[in-house]
Amino acid sequence: MTPIAPVFLGGGSGGHLYPALAIAEALGRQRPDARCVYLCSGKAIDAAILSGEGVEFHPIPAAPAVMRPMGLARLVRSWGPSMRAARAVFKELKREGFDVRPVAMGGYVAAPCVQGAKADKLPVLMVNLDAVPGLANRWIARRATRVVTAAPVPGRDWEQIPPIVRSAALPARPTPECRTALGLDPDRRTLLVTGGSQGARSIGDFITGLARTHPDTLEGWQILHQTGGHANDEYERAYAREGVPAVVVDYIDRMGDAWGAADLALARAGAGAVAEAWGAAVPTLFMPYPHHKDQHQRHNAAHIVEVGGALILDDHVDAESNLRAHADGLSALLVSPDRLAAMHAALAGLPRTDGADRVARMLLGS
Repeated sequence: MTPIAPVFLGGGSGGHLYPALAIAEALGRQRPDARCVYLCSGKAIDAAILSGEGVEFHPIPAAPAVMRPMGLARLVRSWGPSMRAARAVFKELKREGFDVRPVAMGGYVAAPCVQGAKADKLPVLMVNLDAVPGLANRWIARRATRVVTAAPVPGRDWEQIPPIVRSAALPARPTPECRTALGLDPDRRTLLVTGGSQGARSIGDFITGLARTHPDTLEGWQILHQTGGHANDEYERAYAREGVPAVVVDYIDRMGDAWGAADLALARAGAGAVAEAWGAAVPTLFMPYPHHKDQHQRHNAAHIVEVGGALILDDHVDAESNLRAHADGLSALLVSPDRLAAMHAALAGLPRTDGADRVARMLLGS
């Protein structure tokens, strides 16, 4: 049997990388001899995530499509070198006897790699993650052999699959044990605050502002706050001043423990965060990234909002504006265990988040 080498094309954030890692994990269960390779960006976050997983990866010099003269110039200059770098990896894997199977995970890293794959006559499987596909994904979809999507995309006949979640992002032990592993009180209700792998300053400022202005609503709660490395000391002091127990960290390696510890989450609405909240059945207040023109994060969360498992809050960026708009609503939720239980039940009733297994079977031709 010819050994296979799935090559995952995408990077620049955890949102592109973690679903690829989930698919590779599923492949490993079905075909242990598969050699999974990652073509990623040169950003530090990519190296941190992929080196931490101990996988084979190759940064390429891709640049995002920024619609300004300098940004477009960088895109044009990087396209050829990125395409050639991808083809060099494909060529080496083929020389070593592997059946190379490119998997485009979307975004600016994937696009020139897909062009390289087409030049080498390699079939491309595209995995779309967002409910509103970006420019790169729309471009890739026209060149891919097969397109699947983990979110419903109106007007596209792409094949729908369930959300993609890696096992490390799903709770694997009882709630008290998850909390203890993270340095939290095992018996205290927990609010998870996360802006994703790179953090979200406006979310952090909002929740620390809530601790200052509505301290009674956080009575009996503790906070696990993933900052992405922004303002850790500032947030720790803010929580301490108000007497709110909190663990503030740059980054959480095992998100399964974080979701397992949480009674409620406050998060961005990237496709990965939405899928993880769904898979872990954690009631979540989503604050979509406010600067995307297409507002795709809002659409990502639409389904679990519709079933009653989540809410969407507009991020006004300014902390005082967010407090005026949302403090009372979040406070009401924090003191409403029955409402949180109903949200949890709504999420627990959703189908399994087994999209990674589906994609793995496609790659194996089954």
